[in-house]
Amino acid sequence: MKITNCTIDDIDLIFEMYIDATSYQKERVIDYWPEFDRDMVKNEIINKRHFKLLINEEVACIWCITFDDKLIWGDRNNNKSIYFHRITAHKNYRGKNYVKKIIGWGTKYALVNKKKYLRLDTVGHNKRLIEYYTESGFKFLGLTKLSVSNELPQHYQNASVCLFELEII
Repeated sequence: MKITNCTIDDIDLIFEMYIDATSYQKERVIDYWPEFDRDMVKNEIINKRHFKLLINEEVACIWCITFDDKLIWGDRNNNKSIYFHRITAHKNYRGKNYVKKIIGWGTKYALVNKKKYLRLDTVGHNKRLIEYYTESGFKFLGLTKLSVSNELPQHYQNASVCLFELEII
């Protein structure tokens, strides 16, 4: 297993994984991902905020991070956190609990960057994801209603989101 930054060469695979994940979500939940903006993802890659977990040189998972997420976290936003977005497993690697590997990586990354928390959110009240993230060590902080903002991606517009936090000890 290896974790590294995504490259521009990965962008087509990233979007294939997003499309597949959205189809998977549509079969299981009411709230699912929209089509993501290619320029947004390209910018995340260029700024070294998009990562991949490799198993035998194959991409098993992808995700992106940011150090600031005021539009979603509002007054709870702080500079002591790493915010995770769009954690996605390749269809050939689903159900293998890679989130725990990502948490391990995130913990080390947080310590190097002098951060105290790992944070993430999910759109809608997905009970299975709430259970999964809490079983993975995150504290469920509750549901928050977002407002409409031109700065937020489409799936966050006027949405309810579940907030999660894991304190680095």
